[in-house]
Amino acid sequence: MRHPSRIPIEVVEGQESETHEVANVSLGGLAFFASHSLPTGAVVAVRISFVRPCFTTKARVAWCKPVDGHFELGVEFLEATDVFRARMVEQVCHIEQHRQKVLETEGRTLTSQEAALEWIATHAATFPSGGDS
Repeated sequence: MRHPSRIPIEVVEGQESETHEVANVSLGGLAFFASHSLPTGAVVAVRISFVRPCFTTKARVAWCKPVDGHFELGVEFLEATDVFRARMVEQVCHIEQHRQKVLETEGRTLTSQEAALEWIATHAATFPSGGDS
């Protein structure tokens, strides 16, 4: 089962690094769009620096297909525990997005903890499917 997500990630292959937006997260990995293809089986580093501490893991390209002038790639995490960690990172990103949205739309400045409490009260029951703020 894939869960939509829009968190920014950095994908590092060798010396090359590019920032992408996650399309979705599944039980064993994630999918994202890229400007170029990567070979199936290639091992990349996936980094989410939006959170502290930074989430970094190794992943293997499971598939790559052309879509409207770019490529959609699916990567599988190499460590089973990284699946849980990635879901927690996604939740933290949703909370931070909520904090920013409240500031922009309501003019309220929330601490990270206040934003977490509000977001959890509103979205935790439906996370991951309804976690978008």
